[in-house]
Amino acid sequence: MTDPDRPEARPHLAVIGAGPAGLAASVAAAAHGVRVTLLDSAPQAGGQFYRQPAAELRARRPQALHHQWRAWERLAEALRAHVRAGTVRHLTEHHVWCAQRRTDGFTVHALLGPEQEDPVEVNADAVLLATGGYEKVLPFPGWTLPGVVTAGGAQAMLKGTLAVPGRTAVVAGTGPLLLPVATGLAAAGVEVAALVESAGPRAFARRSRALATQPGKVVEGAGYAARLLRHRVRLLARHTIVEAHGTGRVEAVTVAALDGDGRVRPGTGRRIPCDTLAVGHGMLPHTDLAETLGCRLDGHDVRVDDEQRTDVPGVWAAGEATGVGGSALALAEGRIAGHSAAARLRRTEPDPRAWAAAAKARDRLRAFSAALDSVYAPPAYWADQVTDDTVVCRCEEVTGGAIREAVAELGAGDPRTVKLLTRAGMGWCQGRVCGPAVAGLAGCEATPSRRPFARPVPLGVLARAGENGRD
Repeated sequence: MTDPDRPEARPHLAVIGAGPAGLAASVAAAAHGVRVTLLDSAPQAGGQFYRQPAAELRARRPQALHHQWRAWERLAEALRAHVRAGTVRHLTEHHVWCAQRRTDGFTVHALLGPEQEDPVEVNADAVLLATGGYEKVLPFPGWTLPGVVTAGGAQAMLKGTLAVPGRTAVVAGTGPLLLPVATGLAAAGVEVAALVESAGPRAFARRSRALATQPGKVVEGAGYAARLLRHRVRLLARHTIVEAHGTGRVEAVTVAALDGDGRVRPGTGRRIPCDTLAVGHGMLPHTDLAETLGCRLDGHDVRVDDEQRTDVPGVWAAGEATGVGGSALALAEGRIAGHSAAARLRRTEPDPRAWAAAAKARDRLRAFSAALDSVYAPPAYWADQVTDDTVVCRCEEVTGGAIREAVAELGAGDPRTVKLLTRAGMGWCQGRVCGPAVAGLAGCEATPSRRPFARPVPLGVLARAGENGRD
């Protein structure tokens, strides 16, 4: 007779993504009697938030690049304990490109290794999506110059390789990510010439009551402000990037003040010399796998119930995929999802008391995140700065003028028609980078584009799909 307590006899949950949400979910589910396979594209667990330097770099104080380090250490140790016990199998460098429903469960398809050539299939009874989010960057003249990087890209370079993108940087755009990026670069020896934030003090004042519900976050923000002062970083609030200048590389940027409506105020432009521009305009959730499985979205976010269940039986979601809100919210949602998935897979009634504290934190943090979203909105008239010769879709080299012509002259009334007429969004990134900009220039609402695959996949892998299954 099979021992039901042996790991291989337990119900099997596939968790996709090893950031805060995926780690919390894996640990919670494994602790409550479920066998977990944790798949992640990175060589180490942690995601973007807990990204670690490569072991070969022998970083003496990696915690200096992070906050909430103790939370990471607890998660990492719990994961290692479950891996040793055989209740969690952690598959690193597994790039998931599709998840599909079967009559008796799910199959997760991945490509293995840095070259993403070897196909792997994992069969599971249920799937938990912790796929995180990605940066939104709105175009402006010069944004394709070498030396212009995303804010998250600059942070990933610093955390993962202990390297910096340049000697003199401007950090610009909008969103809470700009603060740790600017302070991290400054602490690493980069001269941060300015932090250019399109939000202003009045926006924070209007949301003061909601923001005050998370005093820890307010203290954290104050700490970043103090470090900016210590490093003499100039803060330009209610300003935006107008243009990046340079020949072979960015050499300077022009910034300008915004009026109350979000338009550039004439005569306020100033030129700031720099060799690096780290820019970002918020985050968007990764929902490709959720959409492939048929999960319903609320706007850009995967819709979930109080247990973090999607409307597709057997599929849970947690973290940025259900709404961008930071690591604390992702941890809370991951714990709830892991508890719920374990109970449902073991065919027991979930006990909400098991995740009561996490649910309380989740609800507060969601309200806080909603308030931040309203504060950190990109300037309403950002598209006015996109000239007709500004490249908007970098993969297909489609300009702002081509997109405007498709709307004004050819009658395009939605992003899909613009795509068909101009090829904007048909390249390697499949519109993930340019999608919001194309929609904005076309005067349309940006909506997720349903894609059959979450990443490019060789035709040979498609032809052999189904031949490499494993539990």
